[in-house]
Amino acid sequence: MAVRAKDVTTATPGNGPAVPPGPALRPRTSAKGEQTRARLLAAARTLLAGEGGERFTTRNVAALCGISHGMCHYHFADRTDLIVAVVADIRPDWIAPLEAAVDAPGTFAERAERILALLTQPEGPDLARLHSALHWFALHDERVRVALDAEYRRWRACFVRLFAVLAEERGGGIDPRPLGEAVAGAVDGLAAIQSLDPQLDAAAVLRGLVLALAASTRA
Repeated sequence: MAVRAKDVTTATPGNGPAVPPGPALRPRTSAKGEQTRARLLAAARTLLAGEGGERFTTRNVAALCGISHGMCHYHFADRTDLIVAVVADIRPDWIAPLEAAVDAPGTFAERAERILALLTQPEGPDLARLHSALHWFALHDERVRVALDAEYRRWRACFVRLFAVLAEERGGGIDPRPLGEAVAGAVDGLAAIQSLDPQLDAAAVLRGLVLALAASTRA
């Protein structure tokens, strides 16, 4: 049976009673170490966006950084570990702005407009290719799939919170989850269609969907 750290006691010098150990101290990462890690993540993003999974190895990432392969593995145990770190690293590029838009003060209509403004901005080609590469790895690596699924759950939760505001404004009686999930699913589908047909007016479609769903909840 494993022993928890807090259950372990350490004897004090002399004949004093055993006392619980203090909290474990984590080794500090130097500023240079943080910079190296950031460089590796940036290089990983570049390779994933540029060439997908074909040439994505820790050795190639290290070479792009101009550092040793061993140093790459000092920061990331293996290729999957690096990819999972990339999944978290791109959160500020697509999830954090959406969270800020929905959680900032305002009415349902005001928050919906902020979200629509974000969603209708064209996604940069590098980020789009990066997402495609991550989806490919998620199909072949369970750890990547779990990490990416957690990010998408966080992303979809933004739409659920949006409709929770509407439910509060109308005094309850509205289940925000299916409404939010419907919009999240539409956003994903429209992104796929727009990649093939740039003439699609995604902004009009999304605005119409959000307004229609909001209207359908009126008593």
